[in-house]
Amino acid sequence: MEFLGVLAAIVLILTPILAISAFVRVQHLAEQLRTFPLQNLAARLSALEQHLAALEKSLASRGTATAPAVIEGPAHAEPPKVAPSVSAPLQMAPPPPIPPRDIPKPGEVPLPPREFNVFAAPPLHSSQTKSSSALDLETLIGGRWLNRIGITALILAVTYFLKYAFDNNWIGPSGRVAIGILLGAAMLPWSHWLLQRGYSYFSEGIAGLGAAVLYLSIWAGCQYYKLFSLDVGFAAMIVITAGMAAVALGRNSQRIALLSLFGGFLTPVLVSEGKDAQVVLFTYLLILGVGLLAIEMRRDWRSLTPISFLLSQLYFWGWYSEFYRPAKLERTIIFATLFFLLYAALPVLRAVRYSQLHELDIVVVLANSFAYLGALYVMLWPQDRWPLTLLVLALSGGQLLVARLMPPPKAGESPLVLLLFAGLALTFATLAIPIRLEGKWITLAFAIEGAILVWTGFRSTTGFLRAGGYFLLALATVRLLIFPLPAPQFLFNERFAAYAILIFCFGVVVYAAREHESAVGRDELNALGVFAVGINVFALIALSLELWDHFGSHAGLGIDSGLAQHLALSLLWTAYASALIALGVRRESALLRWQALVLFGLVVVKVFLYDSSYLERFYRIISFFILGLVLLVVSFLYQRKVAHGPSKS
Repeated sequence: MEFLGVLAAIVLILTPILAISAFVRVQHLAEQLRTFPLQNLAARLSALEQHLAALEKSLASRGTATAPAVIEGPAHAEPPKVAPSVSAPLQMAPPPPIPPRDIPKPGEVPLPPREFNVFAAPPLHSSQTKSSSALDLETLIGGRWLNRIGITALILAVTYFLKYAFDNNWIGPSGRVAIGILLGAAMLPWSHWLLQRGYSYFSEGIAGLGAAVLYLSIWAGCQYYKLFSLDVGFAAMIVITAGMAAVALGRNSQRIALLSLFGGFLTPVLVSEGKDAQVVLFTYLLILGVGLLAIEMRRDWRSLTPISFLLSQLYFWGWYSEFYRPAKLERTIIFATLFFLLYAALPVLRAVRYSQLHELDIVVVLANSFAYLGALYVMLWPQDRWPLTLLVLALSGGQLLVARLMPPPKAGESPLVLLLFAGLALTFATLAIPIRLEGKWITLAFAIEGAILVWTGFRSTTGFLRAGGYFLLALATVRLLIFPLPAPQFLFNERFAAYAILIFCFGVVVYAAREHESAVGRDELNALGVFAVGINVFALIALSLELWDHFGSHAGLGIDSGLAQHLALSLLWTAYASALIALGVRRESALLRWQALVLFGLVVVKVFLYDSSYLERFYRIISFFILGLVLLVVSFLYQRKVAHGPSKS
């Protein structure tokens, strides 16, 4: 009974295969008949008939000219005697030679210059050619969609039949697996036969169907029926994956390569026992990735790398969530590093070779770098901050090394590759700061790094580095304003030191810009103006905070601490504005003088609206007197200096 079931299964499977093969042959013959050139053949026959008629006419005319005249007379009359020198009348002159084909005579139809092949391909341009859009849609529906749907229907038909046969025990487990292996193996040469006859899409579909049947059969043999061990099944699936990769390379088919890739990544799931096999799993994935690297170095199939990277990450994080333990930290970090190096290698090699990267390559570079950083952070933070910091710095150094190895872009090429790796190096170096440092040290490190980047950007005329430096300085400024630092004593405290370092970094930026004015554009000039103003703004904020805290906790001069704080601010702002005016007049800088005028305006508003209402009469008099005296001096300086010469902005 089992033999009959196997035989029925083979017949059922071979029937559609033979039917499709016959259909392909019939379609091929029908195409030849459809394109058979009947009109050209009829023209050839007509030309041959005309040529033959012309030859007969020529022979007849020559025979008439050489024949003797016929003498009418009685029937019994003797024929005239012919002189010996005259040729016999029955002997005809030989026919003239046939004229060459390339010199047609009047009335003759020239023959075609070459023989015609009745099986030749039809002309490229035909009157019956359809529009390209309609033809494309028809080809898409009839040639591809129906192919995929038909394959799916065949799979379902065979599946239902085999299930029915299995349920009725027509075919045993060994026969079932053998049928699947034979069927899948037979589809590969059949797909090659179809490819040779021009059915490329149909051939790829059959090859994919054969690979799927092989994977399913091996899975059934090792997992479902337990006919052989998982190791044997694993090895068999590796062979199938390698074979499909070879087929993809031989046919130059990216779709078959994708099928091989999915089959390779599906293999661990098909042979898994649900147990922890970290070394085997990750080693297999690395070998699969190396094979992918070899394929992409020979074929420019850019879609393989993103898919492989995504599937590898799914395996890594799936294993991590299920089986990771702290005891496996070192081994897991090693595998994570190897995965990072593997998927960083291909874009880097392509960038070194072509000096350019595709959009998908850029996505892989960014995703791979941050996925590796995320893995390190999850495994090492916060208990191992030093190792995490060193690994992040090493990652930054590697990106910087790649940026240095990049060949300089040619004329007209974008420096995107260089900027990408340099930006990643800068990003990871910056991220290493908050990983290791805390609080104020993060702010100070951001400010110092920002100043260094701006200085380096001006020296190397690299706008990208300057932009990164501006961003870090802005980040340090926001951190300093949002997260206050302690100030236990006047001036000598962490807060004042942080403001002093930030002001110093702003000064470095302004000085570097003045030394390289030719490299500064209009938009960047506006940003540098903000930094120049920020020097005085933050200096005034730092001094104001120090005086406010000092007089708030140490009231002097016998007045209330709140009044002392406001009086100290008024005096400080007036003195600072006066210093700005003096410096602006001396350097002929309109920017400094405008800052002084704005600050004087704040002092006037504060003195007239607040100090006049809350300060005591004596201190109110002092406040107004000092303000008025200073304003008169400033007005005199404007009258004397500014009006007599141009100002420098």
